[in-house]
Amino acid sequence: MGKILKNSWALFFGFSILITAHGFQGNLLGVRAVLENFNYVATGSLMSGYFIGYFFGAHYAPQIISRVGHIRVFAAFASVASLSSLLHVVFVEPLLWILIRFFHGFSVITILIIVESWLNDRANNRNRGKVLSLYMFITFFGFALGNMLLNFSSPLKYEPFILISLLFSIALIPILLTKRKPPKFKKIGSMTIKELFKTSPFGSVAMFCTGFTMSAIFTMTAVYATVMNLSILDTSILLVLITLAGAFFQWPIGSISDNFDRRKVIILCALWGIIFAIFAVFSSGLKLNNLFLESAVRFNYFTTSFDKIKLFMFVTLLAGMVLPLFSLILALVNDRIIKEKFVSAGAGLNVIFGLGAITGPLICSLLMQKFGPNGFFVHLIIFLFPVVVYGLYRLSQRGLEDNPDSTFTPLPRDITPLGIELDPTTGANLSNSENVKK
Repeated sequence: MGKILKNSWALFFGFSILITAHGFQGNLLGVRAVLENFNYVATGSLMSGYFIGYFFGAHYAPQIISRVGHIRVFAAFASVASLSSLLHVVFVEPLLWILIRFFHGFSVITILIIVESWLNDRANNRNRGKVLSLYMFITFFGFALGNMLLNFSSPLKYEPFILISLLFSIALIPILLTKRKPPKFKKIGSMTIKELFKTSPFGSVAMFCTGFTMSAIFTMTAVYATVMNLSILDTSILLVLITLAGAFFQWPIGSISDNFDRRKVIILCALWGIIFAIFAVFSSGLKLNNLFLESAVRFNYFTTSFDKIKLFMFVTLLAGMVLPLFSLILALVNDRIIKEKFVSAGAGLNVIFGLGAITGPLICSLLMQKFGPNGFFVHLIIFLFPVVVYGLYRLSQRGLEDNPDSTFTPLPRDITPLGIELDPTTGANLSNSENVKK
């Protein structure tokens, strides 16, 4: 591990600053949008704008990197990300914010592809797992720190946006001053959606639904908390709890899935996610125009008073069940294919995930407009429910198939196919240094 840090400290240091700024900006905009009285649809649309840019960036970034080179592209798009923060505070208009978020999403995915391809070049088959673990730790730590920076200053002021811009700019310094040569970029092919569905129908459907749920959790939670009149400190604490739940719940759930039918673990996670979402609704103290809820309240099955501690607890548990789904589904699909296709399958699943993530925040905002703040949880329930139902159906149609090459690997939510290649179980090619030795 010490050698990895020595050889890649500049890359990790720059990435940690950048991911902190990125995590800070997304939630800051959610809070600011509510304070600026943007309606739910406008807020959801600007959050979806990020994922649209992310989706297109994943397709076009490899071509740009191949033509221009890693360092120049990193500098260019880190500058675009820095500029986007300043534009948000200069032009406080929903339509412009949607456009700005598109370019920010395009920039972030490009930067992630560069970082992960660089890490792949410096990793070998003996230390890939350690590199991936360190990358994951920095990602979640950066997001947690970014969430706490919400307390830096009022979201209505310009200082937080300037801080984000400064962080993006500072992240450039260690990368641009590194002496090591950038890697040669290699483009990774992907399996088509048709191929993936044929390989694992349940995995494909579950990943599509996961795109809707995870995108809403990471973009609309700050909006929900602000509408619920939680303080900035409470909002940042809730966001940190969600981030930490996404990190720490992966290991025990993943370990269980390696020893049992992974489909059952995915179904149970989705089912518990629904249960915790329902409990969170009742803990909020707000009613929905829903016959079940009204009758439940009438017979005193649940309390309707706001209980912040219970709300935080149920939302954290909800995140702990939902956020590992991406890695679980990836491992499930790998159970059905040969080792050499692990990375291409991951690329295809990223496409399926992206198709759901693009419209996730927008649909969530529409449900919040119809049902109030708790429409956030209604959205999660709607898209977790098909995972449970279709999963149970698939259990009756197909038996358990064991693939000794496939194991669960905890992954951050923004992982790209190049990052998936860091998993030692993917059968990735040996690094250049190892090839030279041979």
